[in-house]
Amino acid sequence: MSTLRTRPGRRTRPRTGTRTRPPLALALPALLAVAFLLLPLVGILVRTQWSELGAHLSSPGVVQALKLSLLVSLWALALSLLLGVPLAWLLARVEFKGKALVRSLVLLPMVLPPTVGGVALLLGFGRRGLLGPWLEGTFGITLPFHTSGAVVAATFVAMPFLVISLEGALGGLRQSYEETAASLGASPVRVFFTVTLPMVAPGLIAGAALTWARALGEFGATITFAGNLPGTTQTLPLQVYLLLQDEPEAATSVSLLLLAIAMGVLIALRGRWTGTPVAREAPVAPPVPEEPTGPDSDPTADAGGTALPQGGRWPLHAVVTGFNELTLDAAPGTTIAVVGENGAGKTTLLRALLGLTPRAHAELRLGDTDVTALPPHRRQVAWVPQDGALFPHLTAVANTAYGLRARGVPRAEARREARTWLNRLGVLHLADRRPAQLSGGQAQRVALARALAARPRLLLLDEPLAALDQTTRARVRHTLRTHLAGFGGVCLIVTHDPVEAVSLADRVLVLADGLALQDAPPAEVARHPRSPWVARMLGRNAWPGTASADGLALATGGRLVAAEVLPEGARALAIIAPEAVSVHRERPGGSPRNVWPGTVREITAVGSRLRVLIASDEAPDLVAEITPEAAAELGIVDGVVVWTSVKATEVTLVRL
Repeated sequence: MSTLRTRPGRRTRPRTGTRTRPPLALALPALLAVAFLLLPLVGILVRTQWSELGAHLSSPGVVQALKLSLLVSLWALALSLLLGVPLAWLLARVEFKGKALVRSLVLLPMVLPPTVGGVALLLGFGRRGLLGPWLEGTFGITLPFHTSGAVVAATFVAMPFLVISLEGALGGLRQSYEETAASLGASPVRVFFTVTLPMVAPGLIAGAALTWARALGEFGATITFAGNLPGTTQTLPLQVYLLLQDEPEAATSVSLLLLAIAMGVLIALRGRWTGTPVAREAPVAPPVPEEPTGPDSDPTADAGGTALPQGGRWPLHAVVTGFNELTLDAAPGTTIAVVGENGAGKTTLLRALLGLTPRAHAELRLGDTDVTALPPHRRQVAWVPQDGALFPHLTAVANTAYGLRARGVPRAEARREARTWLNRLGVLHLADRRPAQLSGGQAQRVALARALAARPRLLLLDEPLAALDQTTRARVRHTLRTHLAGFGGVCLIVTHDPVEAVSLADRVLVLADGLALQDAPPAEVARHPRSPWVARMLGRNAWPGTASADGLALATGGRLVAAEVLPEGARALAIIAPEAVSVHRERPGGSPRNVWPGTVREITAVGSRLRVLIASDEAPDLVAEITPEAAAELGIVDGVVVWTSVKATEVTLVRL
């Protein structure tokens, strides 16, 4: 047996990674590339006359050119923001014909020689250009040989940096934030300024900085289009060009200034020029318990300790077409659990009710109002996606008040009502915390408070508890059930959890390929599931087949005897509860009419019992539920050969 020895007094450090030595054939060209890029910059530093630097930079011509460069670059930045931000949003969010061409036009100034860009501007906006005569004749505006021409030239070459950076940031932003904001009643413009822009601020700032730096250093397009007039169009790069002819030392000093500005911008950006949205770091906060303690721990009362009044009553009627084909009718206060396997159309149904998908269309009536033709922000349909989509730049109370503010409620009143809802959900003590400072259960309760505070007529929850641990899920499920009981509209909950479907819902809507297989109370669905997937979700064995004289002819071959019979030839589903399956080591005798040999493939603990998966050549896979004591007595382990039996009276046939 070997042991690891270390010298006394020395500490060993874990190796976090392996350093890879690059091959010489790659390392040498890479070093040459670095030297090639670095040498010209070193040349500027070496050739600068440091003793004369102050005099060179303070000369009247340089100061005048610097002021003009700052003026032109700032105006170019403003124009780029005005035009480039909407263009970036359009490219990132809207699909339209010719999108590739528009993106190519955005990129073109970055690869076009600057002087060619200047010629193109001259032919477009010059006095003899396409638009120049009209501008001069109508507005008296002459762009060439004018400061405004320098601004146009700088904007032409610099704006692509802003558009590309911001488009990348928008592309990395999950649209669920914007869609959730719209479901809370925010118009597209409000969503853009209150949610989208704050969340892509790093990309916007990076793009703006690069745009300003590029505009500050623009030379070719400016001299070609706007000329080189001192005090009018002679910017700092043009001043460098003139100084090279008469005062090369001064040109070097001014070049050093431009180099310092460019390096300062790059260092400030720290390489994040693509501007991908980054989750904001929240201040470190002390741990917060899942359940509050103290005077505001009662989730059923408002801040004054009295029950909140109920709102209106809004029944639901929806006819959904497209990928989903179904009709929904529900009375006020109804909660419907929407279940089905992946791809069944659950989320598509919710998005159709929101008006957010072209895959399906919903003719939707809430109460006496037909909202079919209304945009999402005017439907009064609130949506809570699976991740909650709390806006990371807002506190819990600001998140909760968002829908009220979007509907025009004054700030003070909105925040007061938001605090009331947070109190009802038991998270008032977290009102001033940001989402990054909340646990999963706390964040889900804030998201629910935000949706309910928006005064919706229809509430849509897309797997609201899926990301929570079992303890937190039980707690939030209890809170959710409490508050849905007093909701005056209809609530649809997409879930894969049978406990949620049974405990939260008044009805269970089973979907398959966009169609409704079953819409019934939870107890009915549990007793007679019409979908094999739902039966398995509920822990039942589900075998499809065709009804025969004595039971069911299984789709996989073989027969199943049942006490009840259906019309012969009808498609049906046999439901067998795991606890109704008997497991034996020898072939059983007696009354069971359904007996099969098999092999144990998997044993899983479920509470105080064991679930045993048994595979057989004579029947589909079967799940049996037995006690640990029975398993030990029978010697049930993986791979052992057993016999299973099911009484005919324990088989339930459901016609499909």
